[in-house]
Amino acid sequence: EQHIRREKATSNICTAQVLPAVLASMYAVYHGPQGLRRIAQRVASYTAIFVRGMQQMGYDIANASAFDSVTVKTDDATHSIAERARQSGANLRCRLTNHLGVSLDETTTREDLEMLWSFFVKPGQPMPRLGDFEKGVEPLIPEELRRTSDFLTHPVFNTHHSETGMLRYIRMLSDKDLALDRSMIPLGSCTMKLNATSEMIPVTWPEFANIHPFAPQDQLQGYAELDQQLRDWLCQATGYAGISLQPNAGSQGEYAGLLVIKAWLEANGQGHRNICLIPSSAHGTNPASAQMAGMTVVVTACDAQGNVDMADLKAKCEQHSANLACMMITYPSTHGVFETQVKELCALVHSHGGRVYVDGANMNALVGVAAPGEFGGDVSHLNLHKTFCIPHGGGGPGVGPVCVVADLVPYLPGHATAGLPVNGVGAISAAPLGNAAVLPISWMYCRMMGPEGLKQATEVAILSANYISARLKDHYPTLYASANGHVAHECILDLRPLKETSGVSAEDVAKRLMDYGFHAPTLSFPVPGTLMVEPTESETLAELDRFINAMIAIREEIRNVENGTWPQDNNPLKHAPHTAASLLGADWDRPYSRETGAFPLATLKQVKYWPPVGRVDNVYGDRNLFCSCVPVADYA
Repeated sequence: EQHIRREKATSNICTAQVLPAVLASMYAVYHGPQGLRRIAQRVASYTAIFVRGMQQMGYDIANASAFDSVTVKTDDATHSIAERARQSGANLRCRLTNHLGVSLDETTTREDLEMLWSFFVKPGQPMPRLGDFEKGVEPLIPEELRRTSDFLTHPVFNTHHSETGMLRYIRMLSDKDLALDRSMIPLGSCTMKLNATSEMIPVTWPEFANIHPFAPQDQLQGYAELDQQLRDWLCQATGYAGISLQPNAGSQGEYAGLLVIKAWLEANGQGHRNICLIPSSAHGTNPASAQMAGMTVVVTACDAQGNVDMADLKAKCEQHSANLACMMITYPSTHGVFETQVKELCALVHSHGGRVYVDGANMNALVGVAAPGEFGGDVSHLNLHKTFCIPHGGGGPGVGPVCVVADLVPYLPGHATAGLPVNGVGAISAAPLGNAAVLPISWMYCRMMGPEGLKQATEVAILSANYISARLKDHYPTLYASANGHVAHECILDLRPLKETSGVSAEDVAKRLMDYGFHAPTLSFPVPGTLMVEPTESETLAELDRFINAMIAIREEIRNVENGTWPQDNNPLKHAPHTAASLLGADWDRPYSRETGAFPLATLKQVKYWPPVGRVDNVYGDRNLFCSCVPVADYA
């Protein structure tokens, strides 16, 4: 929707939290329906036992039915009971002024139940004994709410219940995948770079992993320090005065940034301003975010080099001067070039009373080299899951901080439960510190790299993109470049002319790259018929050369089509990717050898990735959905 509807788009959700979802699915695979039912029954039984013990001590339970959580009426003893629990290392949820909430889960033990009762026992009163409930207690789930139907009936949830079985299942899945542990992933605009092991390990430490997001502030001192240090470092890197780490994705950071601008306008009697100027080169999330924030999108043109057309921008600013709220730009642009007139652009928008939003998705081309808060930006979001190394592949847990200049700091997102001021924006995510559990990754990255290392990463990323562009210019021209022929941190390879000379499309090249052991670059964005390549600073020169050699070899294959050696509809590109099954079949009626299909470069004979699935008709698949799971009829 973002890229198809653009200024009419109504959703800016671009980050699916897939990695956490995979963890949840693997939990279900390992335990299966019987294991999950057993876990649930245990939680429900312990909850019922806890309630019976509380009733023995004379407490009223507010909820008659329960699965894992109950509310205990505690009257004027609420504070003393909660404090007693805190002294013993437990937090009870304070509800209203005379109730406490208690939740149990699958980690709860018999010792935990006894400890919980000890918080509530009154002086001179006997404490309940677990021996009184050895025969079990009926769960407090009403009969009409208890599940009777089967669930998780697919074989995958009923097979892998030993550690070795589960390990081999995960290995089998990973063998199908083409990830950074096999090769570079040159996706433009996505910044698929290394997530170093040393950065990742600390998130598993219990000191980081086992804290509750709503724990009392005095128990979150370490996280508060982590949050403050990381915000200070990011402010130094961006040139901004203040920052909030609350947003959980870049798209959410965009939305938060626009809400900050709106809140500032309203506070200054300019609430009528609602026009948001967005260049045609911008990320698709930009117009969608503006729509969500209640703004009206006006698109400005770009010139032949991919820069914002300053003449058109000036005309649009003058036309909408009275109602101009802001302009959103991406720097460097999604076209892979630095806007050389960015300072003039910012000054022009400011002169008409608008603020400038600089999309920080490409900040990995700026850190240590240029600062948006210093060249005219008022608001930016950052992608910690791009520039600052939180995993981005597979939709990994994102953080999209929003950064602002000094006069906008009072309007940053707040959160009442954490004592953060609730202003015109309020809370952007459920937890006060956002996706705090993954912040140690970016902290470690910044701490280990230091200022010089971060700057070097930027320089190497830009150098790598220019190296690829220069090496491939005689085979695939770069669509946009600066006046001196340079690009920023990514380059758009123009494959459109090949369609006319050979019938080969950018999609064919993307599919063929799988046979060479590479994930394809970004296909047909921001320009249809192109490939956008972003090598990042993580890749060695040898890996860049391996990708370049693959692209040159594919261009030679296209020449075989252009000169008639292979037909336009029957060649390695049109049949790619080549699975082992297709290559080993009895029949082979193609005008090229099986070896050409499988090993187009000799080096692939030592290390070969085998695509698990052959060519699919994307358009047909999009219009004719089908499922390879158990037939739906089996669920009837």
